[in-house]
Amino acid sequence: MTMSVSAHDLIEFEEQVAESFNAGKIRAPVHLYSGCEEQMIQVFADINKEDFVFCTWRSHYQCLLKGVPRAQVFGAILDGRSIALCFPEYRVFSSAIVGGMISIAVGTALGLKRQRKHERVWCFLGDMAAFTGVTAVAARYANAHDLPITFVVEDNSLSVCTETSAVWKTDEIPPEISGNRKVVTYKYQSKYPHAGAGVRVQF
Repeated sequence: MTMSVSAHDLIEFEEQVAESFNAGKIRAPVHLYSGCEEQMIQVFADINKEDFVFCTWRSHYQCLLKGVPRAQVFGAILDGRSIALCFPEYRVFSSAIVGGMISIAVGTALGLKRQRKHERVWCFLGDMAAFTGVTAVAARYANAHDLPITFVVEDNSLSVCTETSAVWKTDEIPPEISGNRKVVTYKYQSKYPHAGAGVRVQF
């Protein structure tokens, strides 16, 4: 594990962000985690300090677990960068574009393998993104070439405010993803809405 951060620490941090957002101190979108603290800690037990972590717009937990100081993460959120947190010195990057980091993560893993490096790549994505073509191609390529990458599908059964199953008429992640040895999946349910913290309306 890259840093000793407890579930309590993670929850407390998101509560601080939620309170600041609802008080109008954060003037840009935020996407908050909850209900997946233990799962994230378990995933990060296998992530080393030198590994690369690529995330979606919801990446506060990844940053903290990767070792980025809490004050630094919070400062970036206050500056309006919650949905695109990037800390190159800690090898953690995120993007607000659905699937935006997937190809970059695979390319990084390919480069590491060609250079015979020992680092690994970890790419976090939501269950809706798991249904997209870019994920299927990336996971298939990574598996075929045995790249040093793990895709972590964070399944909250939602695509923004729509149930993923309503879109795809199934509750199951596609077999080419769920059956891929380069993919791990965990389910969770958040107490927060997709964006914001449930009090202040944001447009």
